[in-house]
Amino acid sequence: MKKRNLAAVLTAAMVMSLGTGVVTGRAEESPVSGPTEMTFIFADGDTTFKAYMNDIVARFNETYEDITITIEPGDGGAYSDFLKTKDAVGEFPDMMEMRDTAVYVRAGKLAPFSDELKSLFVNTMEFDGEVYTAPMAQENTDGIYYDIDYFAEKGYEVPTTWDEFLALCQQIKDDGEKAPLVVGGQDIWHLGFWFNKIYQDDVIEADADFIAHCYEGTKTFDDETFKQVLTDITELAQYWQDGWASTPDAQITTFFVNDMAAMMFSGTHMISQIREAAPDMNLGWFPVYDREGTLNLVGGAGVGGLALSAEAAEDPNKAAAFEAFIKFFFAPENYKEYCEVMNCIPTTVDQPELDVDSCMQSVIEALNGADDLSPMWNGMSGENELPPDFRNFTYKTTIEVIQGTQTVDEAVAEIQKTWDVAAASFNPVTGVGLE
Repeated sequence: MKKRNLAAVLTAAMVMSLGTGVVTGRAEESPVSGPTEMTFIFADGDTTFKAYMNDIVARFNETYEDITITIEPGDGGAYSDFLKTKDAVGEFPDMMEMRDTAVYVRAGKLAPFSDELKSLFVNTMEFDGEVYTAPMAQENTDGIYYDIDYFAEKGYEVPTTWDEFLALCQQIKDDGEKAPLVVGGQDIWHLGFWFNKIYQDDVIEADADFIAHCYEGTKTFDDETFKQVLTDITELAQYWQDGWASTPDAQITTFFVNDMAAMMFSGTHMISQIREAAPDMNLGWFPVYDREGTLNLVGGAGVGGLALSAEAAEDPNKAAAFEAFIKFFFAPENYKEYCEVMNCIPTTVDQPELDVDSCMQSVIEALNGADDLSPMWNGMSGENELPPDFRNFTYKTTIEVIQGTQTVDEAVAEIQKTWDVAAASFNPVTGVGLE
């Protein structure tokens, strides 16, 4: 991913409230020829996101009296499973928040975007030259949250290399007041924050197409760079809190703000949660560098976003209504609210002028100075897309290495066996499993 300079459009101080409902669309006339109804679903587990999406849809419906977008409620659980179920029972929505984009593109369920819609965004993820999603934000950048006052009291300095970071963790551990890091290992996807960070530094930095080469058979998971990932994360885990494997992600903020852990590694979505839980904390943020001081961050456009079903696209009015909604959602005066509420980085060419707090400003500055930006390893597309369920198996095996029930060599052997089976039925390099 290419870096984009965003600092020029951002200032300090975060606005944490939802919209007042006074922002309207730019359309001067209706884009449809008659009354048009659209069904819409999205992941509704995050209450802030759910509230904003309900608000923006309501405002859109008020702006276009002949278009009605109806939000179909989710179950607050695993969104991917919810969408699969809707599809299986013949209730695939007209428009949706899409995450497993490649799966639905291959199934012919999504409609490609027009050039006009694509032109709204700084960068987008393509599938065979087509774009199927409007990226709601740049990828969720991970970094370390910490209490600035606590660091100052202890004389701790922000590290600029991986070894300095480990040394800081050791200092905090030796001090004995709190765990250096809090990790929500009960939710296996949470392990992906640290796994991906180390994977970027050890594997992607050496070979950006490592997964594609594994599909080709020119690389295997006993590659020294991949083995280094398991070694590094095991070394890091000695600084995680006791009971990390049984701690859910939902509790990590509690650990952090109640002086049970000195640092927390997660995405920008956590800023508002920490602010709400500890409004008086002098919250800071810093990125984690690799051994040489290179900064690789999660960033840029990912595969997910707002999408239109292929069936709905066959109706000219529904296609026009969807385009109108995308333009409405990403209009600077509306998109500004979304980015501020969700603490995210804009994806649009016509960027809103955001009011952000000091933490978010630190993220922006890090993104502007990063050596590389890329999606999570499980968010890649094309020849670097992971086989289904391979991510979770890798994380489970990584936990076994951390807990000492497998050696690194045993683990990579198991991962390779699983890969061989998975790649036999799904291989984007050869085309197997893409029909």
